[in-house]
Amino acid sequence: MSDDIPPTSNDQPQPPNDVPPSDDDDSQVVEIERVMKLLQRGKIKRGMGRLRWSTNYTTVVQVKDDELETLAIYKPQNGERSLWDFPDGTLCYREVAAFVVSEALDWRIVPPTVLRQDGPEGVGSLQLFIQHDAEINYFSLDDSFVPQLLMMTLFDCLVNNADRKGGHVLVDARGKIWGIDHGICFHPYPKLRTVIWDFAGQPIPDALLQDVSRVVETLCNTADE
Repeated sequence: MSDDIPPTSNDQPQPPNDVPPSDDDDSQVVEIERVMKLLQRGKIKRGMGRLRWSTNYTTVVQVKDDELETLAIYKPQNGERSLWDFPDGTLCYREVAAFVVSEALDWRIVPPTVLRQDGPEGVGSLQLFIQHDAEINYFSLDDSFVPQLLMMTLFDCLVNNADRKGGHVLVDARGKIWGIDHGICFHPYPKLRTVIWDFAGQPIPDALLQDVSRVVETLCNTADE
């Protein structure tokens, strides 16, 4: 993310001004569903500014419907730079797929992300903007973040993340970690590139393994139907 991104008041996956933060799981589900509806159907206003250090064409946009509005990160397909090891025009789809995996695991690592066919520059991913301090990244975090970082590390292994930079780890105002920039995940060959090597060689906690097993079982059952 860039230092010149305008601030917003949303520090949870929820509409920034209309829904108060909640630690209740059921309330968070409702909030995420409402944000997803906003991202999927809201009117996109362009011209909020580009991300200064982004490799691909990436802009901050305003998304608004009759009730709510928020800032979001828009990554159009036609603004993707060609890569030798990833098919052209697929990065925005991979951004959305990373969110789908995060939600299936119930880890809430990736901010709500959708694919919009009607973006200002055409088809592209649209991701809820997370308010954060741009001076804080992975290298700033202390041991209190270890449980969240461990979860993110396993997530990166699962989605084969080829681009986990320190600045791709955001901390919101409530101390929750979010992972962004998942456009080069899901390569068919091993591509894991990450700054998070703190947990190399350590056993995976049983609770996380259970989450993974649950998703794998669901996928297998779906494939058999």
